[in-house]
Amino acid sequence: MRGAPTILHLDMDAFYASAEQAAKPSLRGKPVIVGGLGPRGVVATASYEARVFGVHSAMAMAQARRLCPNAAYLTPRFSLYRQVSDAVMALLADLSPLVEPLSLDEAFVDLEAGGVPATAGAALAVGERLRADIVAATGLTGSVGLAGSKMLAKIASERAKPDGLVLIEPGTERELLGPLTVRTLPGVGPATAEALRRAGITTVAETREAGEEELVRLLGKAHGASLYVMACGQDDRPVVAERDAKSVSVEDTYDVDLTDRTRVQLEVARLADRCVRRLRGAGRSGRTVVLKVRRYDFSTLTRSETLRGPTDDPAVVREAAARLLEGVDTTAGVRLLGVGVSGLADYTQEDLFAQAAQAAQAAQAAHEAQEAQEAAGGTGEAGGTPEPALAALEDDEGADRPRRWLPGCDVRHAEFGAGWVQGSGVGRVTVRFEEPWSRPGRVRTFAVDDPALEPADPLPLLRPAESDADAPAEDEGRGEGRELHQGQPVTSRP
Repeated sequence: MRGAPTILHLDMDAFYASAEQAAKPSLRGKPVIVGGLGPRGVVATASYEARVFGVHSAMAMAQARRLCPNAAYLTPRFSLYRQVSDAVMALLADLSPLVEPLSLDEAFVDLEAGGVPATAGAALAVGERLRADIVAATGLTGSVGLAGSKMLAKIASERAKPDGLVLIEPGTERELLGPLTVRTLPGVGPATAEALRRAGITTVAETREAGEEELVRLLGKAHGASLYVMACGQDDRPVVAERDAKSVSVEDTYDVDLTDRTRVQLEVARLADRCVRRLRGAGRSGRTVVLKVRRYDFSTLTRSETLRGPTDDPAVVREAAARLLEGVDTTAGVRLLGVGVSGLADYTQEDLFAQAAQAAQAAQAAHEAQEAQEAAGGTGEAGGTPEPALAALEDDEGADRPRRWLPGCDVRHAEFGAGWVQGSGVGRVTVRFEEPWSRPGRVRTFAVDDPALEPADPLPLLRPAESDADAPAEDEGRGEGRELHQGQPVTSRP
């Protein structure tokens, strides 16, 4: 472990919710909760105003509604979040060639690899400049932790939240870690924490005092030895710039259990297509197709099929997923379906074109058979109009171009301009017309099939080509906030 604070950890503050507040002036300073809005949805991010009521990430949305009924509940808009994330990651890349993204809103940076002197003063200067640059580029805030290891840098950024910076000085690691819960240490999940609790170990200090031998006895050689080193404040994990994905997958959880076999087959085919789009977007192909089925009783089955070579052909993946589904009983009900591809490669095996041709021929034959049935007066479940629930998002970015008017999604009206959906029901949709740089806008209601109302792409959070001098007065002072004082964040604003 390096003693000097050469590792930076950035964590954007309540990222999804903060982006929504920045995009929607009427929601600033109010509780905002982003996530799945169905009965089985979960919270992706809650704004700090909502966290006061006890709402947090991964909480069931139904519970969040009970705790904070007056919050704005919004559908995620991943294309917007990716745009903001790309801007932030570009700023990090300017600091160092070694940037390890953990998610859209979180990353480690090795400052030493970027030529930053291994001193507290230099690290602090970089951290403060980064925070200011993020505000200037996105209008959002992030918290920065600086330390000599990844573990301590992440702990520092947590202590800095929201909108702050904390540096952990060399030599203070043990004192800082001692009173923290053992769950703070990397690799300690609920099962490990429970095993330690039964042995009377709940804090990092107690973990260290237990000794390596006792931890090995409780957790096994590899896990126990690693945990002891972490408890002593040592973490030699390097910042890894390229983390090669081992698989690509997509899955959906359904508000109501699926029992109709045709519906399940249609969903699997749709998920296969989404998976391939994501696979191609990453410039990869894969050899093994995986089907995931979670049944009504929460039991989960996975089935896989390995092809003759890697592919990125949607027909091949659909056919493989359909074959895997044939061996799974879904009559009692399905609450989740997923399709994935593993065994990734950077090329596609030529002989798989034959498989694709066969799949296309099979699909054409099925289509001709269906047309013949309809001509004969038959209905055919697969030939009818899909159920309303099938008008779901086609992919992650589909949250911005919904077929239903989902709360939070962007729209544009021929007369009133840009706005976002506040809610819909009984044939009506309510829209608030405002832009990220405008004042809170007016609310209007339309018929859901109003031809003047259309889905739209997200607007940028900052007015295009807007100079600092033209920025709205209410944004002045954004990004000011916390400064380092003896390893603790100190608020410099009222």
